[in-house]
Amino acid sequence: MAKKKEEVVRGAEVTSDGSRAINKFRVSDFVMMAVIILLCLTCIMPFIHLASKSISGNTYVVAKQIAFLPKGINFDAYVSIFKDGGLTYAMIYSVFVTFLFTVLGMVVCTCAAYPLSKKRLKGKTFFTFLLMFPMYFGAGLIPTYLLFSSLNMLDTMWVLILPLIYSPYNMLIMKTSLQTSIPESLEESAFLDGATNLQILTRIVLPLSKPVIATLSLFYAVGRWNSYADNIYYIRTDTLKMAQYKLSQMVSSAAEAQTISLSEAAAVTSTPEVLQAAAIMVVTIPIICIYPFLQKYFVKGVMVGAVKG
Repeated sequence: MAKKKEEVVRGAEVTSDGSRAINKFRVSDFVMMAVIILLCLTCIMPFIHLASKSISGNTYVVAKQIAFLPKGINFDAYVSIFKDGGLTYAMIYSVFVTFLFTVLGMVVCTCAAYPLSKKRLKGKTFFTFLLMFPMYFGAGLIPTYLLFSSLNMLDTMWVLILPLIYSPYNMLIMKTSLQTSIPESLEESAFLDGATNLQILTRIVLPLSKPVIATLSLFYAVGRWNSYADNIYYIRTDTLKMAQYKLSQMVSSAAEAQTISLSEAAAVTSTPEVLQAAAIMVVTIPIICIYPFLQKYFVKGVMVGAVKG
């Protein structure tokens, strides 16, 4: 009997070209879909709730009548935040710091991962151990603070950038990706044509590594954007505080005194709870806007690090 061109595998038809079409659903499929939908809702519903509160009237918010649809729509909270100028400046400053941090982080990560991905590197085991050691052991907060103090980095922008631009975890992901996605024969051909290591890296390796570059760039950007602990420990000047730290101060002051301190120019007409929601939305939206442009690369890059790690 001739071999059938299609065969059924776990409720799915696998055609001759390798594509797969589902022809029936099982109970387990519905259960998995339900679990995935619930997990998605746990991420989406709080965001929708905050967005509704941020544009709702004060009386409805105070009366706890806002769930997922706004009532008494107005944008007074956003107007107050942007008139204040403090959070707006912190947002612009945070964007600049995050961009610089991401660029420098990717440069350092690439320069560490590319040599370690090559078998021809002498002392590869030693250098790998040296670069992976910080992933498991750290000096602690007090020695780190004393080190930054001796380097005159405290209360400067660079204390938010330089200490964290090297990430052993990100370096390991990129190293794995380069080893599995870049053929050795491709680089050998370039060497025979007279290309240097730098030329191979910039003209061959990096253009073929867009998925992992986009993924790690997103990791760097989100990590820097959401972090505020180092602002608390190392920054004293208000103009050097990032948006997340400003937001945490606003939320803390509102929780303790039921007020949010804004400048007189802000002309506050919203309650602290509405201002909190609006401030959280303002700080969150930039990252949400960036993700769709990196989504297709992000998925590919995550699969490389997860499957071939």
